[in-house]
Amino acid sequence: MLEHINLPDGKLPPVAPYSHAVRAGDFLFVTGQLAEDPDTGNVIKASIEAQTEQVMANLQLVLDYAGSSFDKVVMSRIFVTDFRYYETVNQIYASHFTPGRYPGRTTVGVTALAGFGDVEIDLIVYCGD
Repeated sequence: MLEHINLPDGKLPPVAPYSHAVRAGDFLFVTGQLAEDPDTGNVIKASIEAQTEQVMANLQLVLDYAGSSFDKVVMSRIFVTDFRYYETVNQIYASHFTPGRYPGRTTVGVTALAGFGDVEIDLIVYCGD
């Protein structure tokens, strides 16, 4: 059975036809998050540090609403528009996980992202026992 999860009160308003997350059995698939202001949906055009922090905060919003946490993430995908950002994104991303208990991960360089941000991250989360 699938459960479509969407944040209430207009938080992170979708700009396309998608759910913030979908629970399928014991797994939660969290839609890629950009550096969007959670109230307006406008992508923050700031430093890569500020963008990455906002992406992680947005992921935290979705995880909290779905009753989960970064500790249960089993896989993530990071998309960056410039690999010069790799180390900065990596450091901020890692700070949200327990050291030594990082999920599997793929990092992909792309030419552009929706909203013209510089970083997007999606998650697969295990919600079983």
